[in-house]
Amino acid sequence: MMKSAITINRRGVITLPARLRRSLGLAADDQLIAELTPDGLLLRPAVTLPVELYTPERVREFDAAEGELAEVLRPPRGAKRASRRQPKRGR
Repeated sequence: MMKSAITINRRGVITLPARLRRSLGLAADDQLIAELTPDGLLLRPAVTLPVELYTPERVREFDAAEGELAEVLRPPRGAKRASRRQPKRGR
């Protein structure tokens, strides 16, 4: 287990020693989650996922693409649909 002393500056900023950052695979601008536990403060890497917010124009593009896909997937006119009935059993 690796232990390191860390100093908190006036603004509450802490610096993780390079050795610790390297061993955890942390880089500049990585985010951590700070959690208070019965044993003390736990810092662990945060998983962040990008979020895309769609404009009304982009939503219309999606709707148009879905309409085109529905046309492609529509069965041809006059095609018989598969029967969902169970075959009759002999007596």
